[in-house]
Amino acid sequence: MNNTLVKGMAVLEALAYSDRALGVSELAAQLEIGKSNAHRLLQALTELGYVQRNGDAGTYQASIRLWELGVAMFSNLDLPALATPAMESLLLRCQETVHLSILDNDEVVYLHKIDSPQPVRAYSQTGGRAPAYCVATGKAMLSALSDARLNDLSTRLERHSPKGIVVPDDFLREMARIRDQGFAENRGEYRESVCGVAAVIRDPSGKVMAAIGLSGPSERVKSARFKALGREVMRAAAEVEQAIAGDGQASGRGQVGAGRAARAGRP
Repeated sequence: MNNTLVKGMAVLEALAYSDRALGVSELAAQLEIGKSNAHRLLQALTELGYVQRNGDAGTYQASIRLWELGVAMFSNLDLPALATPAMESLLLRCQETVHLSILDNDEVVYLHKIDSPQPVRAYSQTGGRAPAYCVATGKAMLSALSDARLNDLSTRLERHSPKGIVVPDDFLREMARIRDQGFAENRGEYRESVCGVAAVIRDPSGKVMAAIGLSGPSERVKSARFKALGREVMRAAAEVEQAIAGDGQASGRGQVGAGRAARAGRP
């Protein structure tokens, strides 16, 4: 692997994940490379337009060109294909139908699903929709919205099963609980006989882009299993995030990834 390229990518990641502009000495110390080496890399990246220098301050930051590349990449991202290995692994571990969903206003849209091998399983359809506040993938994604958005939604809830949450204060407490534990639960709130759990999938910037979840008959997906299944869907979500970020191909990349490691942890 080209060592200069590896170090250049490490510089880009460090600047992209930093919440402020960095000086040459600070960047060199963070990446454990020489100051002269860091300066040469910064000059090359500045000439290419990926880094900008802040005048007399002598500090550097990532340029808007990185954002433009990210937008271009995500516009062509095949999320179902990237998520499929994690979905298949989740299916093998839990033996329940696995869903990949995105949020569209107050509804979820099912992008992809892999059916359970069990003879009795939860029914859903790729391309189908459901009220987000009634299903696990939707509730997971809703919990990441602003308080203002959630307050507004809480006044428009409709009951789809006897177990549905329609009282605004109950709904807001549920959103807070999901944030705290990292995964959402559907206790038969859309179809009384179907339960599930789900966790959000975030892009490399930390923004929620989708959710992965599993569902099945309430006789099998019981509340006693929610905690264990919640750990499984969070594991699957992390695997999809790694696939999106390219971590699955990261072996031997040296210092590339230093910036991502520095911000490790899911919000």
